Amino acid sequence: MSPHLRKTILATPNYGYEKRQKELAKKRKKEDKLKSKTERKDAGDTGESSAEDALTPSYTPPQADAGPVNN
Repeated sequence: MSPHLRKTILATPNYGYEKRQKELAKKRKKEDKLKSKTERKDAGDTGESSAEDALTPSYTPPQADAGPVNN
């Protein structure tokens, strides 16, 4: 055969496979995030303090009264 008559067949990308892999990675990441969030919540229930608890004051002083209101 002459080089002008040969056809070259190229492999086509499997977009469905790539999409599925992206979806699975996204799902795994979401599950890991949820798992770590529940672990932090459980750690807070056992008496351990988190970073948010350290920033929140346990005592808030009463607000100063503006004085008597005249009607």
